[in-house]
Amino acid sequence: MSDEADETAERKMQFLFALRSKGVTDARVLTAMEKVDRGPFIRGYFAERAYEDMPLPIACGQTISQPSVVGLMTQALKVSARDKVLEVGTGSGYQAAILSLLARRVYTVDRHKRLVQDATEIFNGLDLTNIIALTADGSFGLPDQAPFDRIIVTAAAEDPPGPLLAQLKIGGIMVVPVGQSDAVQRLIRVTRHESGFEYDELRPVRFVPLVEGLGRDG
Repeated sequence: MSDEADETAERKMQFLFALRSKGVTDARVLTAMEKVDRGPFIRGYFAERAYEDMPLPIACGQTISQPSVVGLMTQALKVSARDKVLEVGTGSGYQAAILSLLARRVYTVDRHKRLVQDATEIFNGLDLTNIIALTADGSFGLPDQAPFDRIIVTAAAEDPPGPLLAQLKIGGIMVVPVGQSDAVQRLIRVTRHESGFEYDELRPVRFVPLVEGLGRDG
């Protein structure tokens, strides 16, 4: 094995160890995160830090979440192979790429057209054919494609958005950060039952705020 291959294997092992140490234990999630290289989703100055467990800046003033948070959110979503998933906040596309290996179909929306275009290029390059990326105001979801088995929101809302709750199937799960943008937020899992919604508080997190409307580039 070459030095470069040794280094890649070592880096991947450290990456997976970091995920496990932060509580990502679901075997399907770990396998998906092992297969999806975070490198292509980070460009420019911060590319060399792609394999560190930290959030990094991307275009349009947004961030790519740290891998352990991506893993914990994905794990909390309990995605099955037949699920149709909505992601609100495409960002770099990293989260959608991981979801695409776990679900039947992934719809991902972002208010920034540039982010959607960049992510779509990466999806095509990785031959991830079950992702549909759209420029849209994610706070309203995607009514035309509803209902969804799973919904994941990668920006913080003051409360779980009503339109997204309405687009969740009975038995469906939504994972969303909730709280003020300048304070510590809580990651919430919402499960829809016949009789209403059940809310579980998972952990403190920090995300960019969920903003209505399209970005200036959209």
